[in-house]
Amino acid sequence: MQLLIARNPEPDSSLPYLMLVPLGDGLVFRTKGTWPRTSAIYCHPVPRSEWPSEPDLVEQIPLRSCERRGAAIDIIADRGREQRSQLVFTTARGREMVFWQAPRTRKQARPNVRVPTARASGLPELAIVVDAHERYPYRFAKQQVVTTRRGLRCGDYGVELDGVLVAAVERKSLSDLVGSLTSGRLRFALAELAALPRAAVVVEDRYSQVFAVEHVRPAVVADGLAELQVRWPTVPLVFCETRTLAEEWTYRYLAAALTWIREEADAERRVTEVPEPTPRPLSADAAGPSTAEIRAWALLQGFPVADRGRLKPEIVAAWQESQAAPPRS
Repeated sequence: MQLLIARNPEPDSSLPYLMLVPLGDGLVFRTKGTWPRTSAIYCHPVPRSEWPSEPDLVEQIPLRSCERRGAAIDIIADRGREQRSQLVFTTARGREMVFWQAPRTRKQARPNVRVPTARASGLPELAIVVDAHERYPYRFAKQQVVTTRRGLRCGDYGVELDGVLVAAVERKSLSDLVGSLTSGRLRFALAELAALPRAAVVVEDRYSQVFAVEHVRPAVVADGLAELQVRWPTVPLVFCETRTLAEEWTYRYLAAALTWIREEADAERRVTEVPEPTPRPLSADAAGPSTAEIRAWALLQGFPVADRGRLKPEIVAAWQESQAAPPRS
């Protein structure tokens, strides 16, 4: 018995996946994700005939149990982590809806905020490079973003200036954060990110959930995160509560980083293009003959010179010209 997740063959659909639940003859839903890791996932029920004859499978999750219990379907996966989930049939806004949730996402509070649509840093469009290894990337569908998928040397999302990666964001779910922290992979990731002008790690959860993790002592996780921030203070760890807010933060951080780096590059170019200062005319205070020596020379040449005080610039210039002239034979 398996829970099958396939890509939706309709490219324009806002629900990019199809899910086949092994209950009865099979229930088919369009979904936004492959498992409710960070928040409940909306599911749209469709006829069984919409399941393609040759599906482009993304996930094949072995199940220990799949049973209907009242207005819900309990799904228990046969694996070590992310085992339990539930499809809940409910009514909202006057129509029937289905949500796919896990125990942790069910407890998670909704922030009840609306993500703004204003352009970040005033940029009409932002080009973001998405790492080719990112399995379920942000789509930035509500923002003025053009994405390109290819390999990044560090981070999951980045922006480039003149073909060079200048800022990046590493995305982490809480489970991935804890796993990479305890294995040591997060330490190497932050070391690579710190080599960029600007970089950050965004976590799709609340910091309070660090103290609710299982199988690892919460104090070990909290101490590890604090130690990483002290070691690499230029790479902040940002907790954004939900995936939607983490996506929004990533968009605005990369836009601000690119704007700052462009301004820094322009300022550096202006500084390097400043012409070399022209040498100042030799004055009586400069290294060389003293004022008294030049005054004595000027008196011999018949120039009117005061007995004390600074010499007139034309006196100093006449002395310089006399020194530059070739000696008479």
